[in-house]
Amino acid sequence: MKNICILGSTGSIGTQSLEVCESQGFRIVGLSAHSNIELLAEQVKKYCPKKVCIFNKEKYEELKNLINDINVEILTGIEGLISLASMEECDVLLNSVVGMVGLRPTLAAIKAKKTIALANKETLVTGGELVMESAKENGVSILPVDSEHSAIFQSMQGNNKSQVKKIILTASGGPFFGRTKEELESVTLKDALNHPNWSMGAKITIDSATLMNKGLELIEACWLFDKSPDDVEIVVHRESVIHSLVEFDDNAVMAQLGVPDMKIPIQYALTYPNRFKCDTPRLSLTDCKNLTFFEADEDTFICLKACKEAIKRGGLYPTIVNGANEQAVELFLNGEISFLDIGKLVYGSLSIKYDVDDFDVDDILIADRLAREFVLSKK
Repeated sequence: MKNICILGSTGSIGTQSLEVCESQGFRIVGLSAHSNIELLAEQVKKYCPKKVCIFNKEKYEELKNLINDINVEILTGIEGLISLASMEECDVLLNSVVGMVGLRPTLAAIKAKKTIALANKETLVTGGELVMESAKENGVSILPVDSEHSAIFQSMQGNNKSQVKKIILTASGGPFFGRTKEELESVTLKDALNHPNWSMGAKITIDSATLMNKGLELIEACWLFDKSPDDVEIVVHRESVIHSLVEFDDNAVMAQLGVPDMKIPIQYALTYPNRFKCDTPRLSLTDCKNLTFFEADEDTFICLKACKEAIKRGGLYPTIVNGANEQAVELFLNGEISFLDIGKLVYGSLSIKYDVDDFDVDDILIADRLAREFVLSKK
């Protein structure tokens, strides 16, 4: 029996992860949420973890009152996430929090030699070099939970990684595939949250609409699989059946296919290297009939272009575009800027100058702050 700690347990990935853990008989030892105390309290009562963290400190008393009859330690804030991630009883940390807040708990878990099931892409976008070096030093496995990176990881099994020529990341294209900049000027928040294939949280759904999500995944893939940006190709695949592909030196291409259901990559990360029955529909190729592929439009969806430029520059630029995007998406969700403003602000953040050799977590936090200040100054 594996002991699992889930950061972000009330989100889309978190709730599905709990269902997977329940189906496989895994024990839940830690849970966290940002502010959804009602759902978190239900989860605590059902799974009886040893520790729970409510990130929003103002919700502490409310949560305490909801679970006062449960023997569980209640933590708060980033310190709570770090404590939860490195708790002695945990075998596997599944990090599914949203945003850069996931970096420090991941590093803490690696130092505590926990296996990492990673659904928080910002961990590698902002701290890829630090995270991968620490994982290597501590002999820790980082297993991808994102459907695309899981597909790449699965497609590499049984093959020599040094013979991988190219990684092909697939993108759904989001709700605005094929539209021009002019057509995007009047889109609403409701339009942007209407994803054609996946049911996700608000932030990641907006990132999918801007293609920022795919840019972040490109950066993440470079770190996970030790590839340069030029070795990662992005293609729009509207059907979301092929979750990503790997091309080898002999031009053979391996792909992982399946219905668009996150339980498959979640379960593979938690049960690797084994495979077990999964409560998802089977893929019927005859029902699919057609699989289509298109080039990504980087001129219209400039968040993707910004991410490519950031990883090519290296250093703290991935942190900068990520921080700018997080702040811009928050403004868009609050109705303070337009949809197209997100891309303009993210791309504009590349003008920030903050070059530091051998940077650490403090430098990453400074770069993130500078990016957010830039966005707020331009709104």
